[in-house]
Amino acid sequence: MDVTLHLAQDPEADALLGRSPLAALIGMLLDQQVPMEWAFKGPWTIARRLGTDDLDAHDIAAQDLDAFAELLSRKPAVHRYPGSMARRIQQLCQYLVEHYDGDPEALWADAGSGRELLGRLQDLPGFGKQKAQIFLALLGKQLGVRPDGWREAAGPYGEATSFRSVADITGPESLAKVRSHKQEMKAAAKAAKGDR
Repeated sequence: MDVTLHLAQDPEADALLGRSPLAALIGMLLDQQVPMEWAFKGPWTIARRLGTDDLDAHDIAAQDLDAFAELLSRKPAVHRYPGSMARRIQQLCQYLVEHYDGDPEALWADAGSGRELLGRLQDLPGFGKQKAQIFLALLGKQLGVRPDGWREAAGPYGEATSFRSVADITGPESLAKVRSHKQEMKAAAKAAKGDR
């Protein structure tokens, strides 16, 4: 995997995301309750604090949890909830070590269909259906991973011309469109709640 991503809106962080499947997975895991750029810059911050140019599932899985949580908590913190995210990242890496010998690309390398790949992503700790569908859309739209039926399995996130999620961000302009879509969805949800 060696592509150009623009999710962190930071050249070094995006370069790591584009060459490291584990960094991309961890960025997706962190993408909740913080701005997207903050979430996807997290893997680069973790790698720097570990003193490495890449992330390794075996290494993270073996970290002392308290020390790893402290590493994520240093200013600026990797996430709004660094302790719980340290645990989630470690659980994700432990799962990858146990089921895929620590190789995140093995998740999708032999997936026979989009539905099968979606199931594998949903099995990951911290990945519900929506997060799995968004990551599947990212794989298909930007990383060239396109098993049969991937768009359908990704649901609305797989639509070719959508601006719904990180899967659609290719630069500042598309980031603004995705943000606008999210704001519209929040406003609609708030209005629907007020009508009850």
